[in-house]
Amino acid sequence: MTTSSHRDNFFQTSASLDEQQRKDAKSQNSNGNPIRLQSKLLAIHPDPKSQNSIYVAQSSGVIRRVVLDTGATSALYKGPTAPLTSICLSADGKLLFAGCWDKTVWSWDVASGQPRLKYEGHSDFVKTVTSARLNGEDLLITGGADAQVLIFNITTGQRIETFKGHARGIEDLILDPEVEESDALIFSAGSEREIRQFKIFGGGDSAEPLLPHETSIYKLFFDQDGDLWTVSADKTAKCLVRADGWKPNISLEHPDFVRDIVVHEAGGWVITACRDEEVRVWNRSTGELHHTFSGHFEEVTGLVLLGSTVVSAGIDGTIRQWSLRPDQLQEAVALAKAEPAVPEEEEPSAENMLTEEEERELAELMDD
Repeated sequence: MTTSSHRDNFFQTSASLDEQQRKDAKSQNSNGNPIRLQSKLLAIHPDPKSQNSIYVAQSSGVIRRVVLDTGATSALYKGPTAPLTSICLSADGKLLFAGCWDKTVWSWDVASGQPRLKYEGHSDFVKTVTSARLNGEDLLITGGADAQVLIFNITTGQRIETFKGHARGIEDLILDPEVEESDALIFSAGSEREIRQFKIFGGGDSAEPLLPHETSIYKLFFDQDGDLWTVSADKTAKCLVRADGWKPNISLEHPDFVRDIVVHEAGGWVITACRDEEVRVWNRSTGELHHTFSGHFEEVTGLVLLGSTVVSAGIDGTIRQWSLRPDQLQEAVALAKAEPAVPEEEEPSAENMLTEEEERELAELMDD
């Protein structure tokens, strides 16, 4: 049992102290060539104008454009004083949007970094944002912890539609890439097991909700075949097949909540981000785990695929890059197999009978 006389350790359990020591030790690793920032990274988004840059949303209330080769910040977008949860760009790439804990969506001019309109209407945190140009109109689509999906005219800032089919907060939104503009369809998922579909023009639910998971769904991703990949707090990632009425044909089992997913079409890989700090590479055809990239020392919150490189961001404030090039991935697999096995954890003693989940909840309370 770990003991300490340091005042910062008062009222912490031995397990939480051991966990902090583990994270402190792991934080020194250089896996994935980490770019270290000063606050938690809550979202990541590709830069459509550069394969060498990404945008990250930080808990400090800023959006940062980071150059991956050097780790330098090439642009900083400021204004909010609350954490930013999500990022998207306008269809023409000239405006940057971010959902915020202050219940609004902020926007900036990408080139100048100057703030533009704020979009208001949610009564709780804005959790997800996306945009599209449909029927000649630039639209911003947002989902909040208030269980609402809102649609705004980007130019005027006017709210033009509200959808209220969900019972709990929205975690992610994505447009169906296979549907014509006039029938534009948005898929939404959140802190319940339902995935809903809303027709943007004509309003309302267009079909019965999909129920692929047992609980919260964090991310939605369409692959090139038009099939829908989903990840959940039930510790699975699934592929819902369009041609089979959105029935799942594959389920990838994880040891903890799955937070994000991307598909590398050329290599036949599915890559997932997990709350257990790991980035996993799965064989798309067989569903077998091929490799685990280990480097983050806190929850991985987001993934971006740039060519054959997966870029991950995490609560640990680091951006990391993992190669899917056949030779480099094979080398990573070989190195992992050569590493000594980690000894199994001992059974909890009578002095510490809290479950893992109880330990985590207590640690989060102490952080708060």
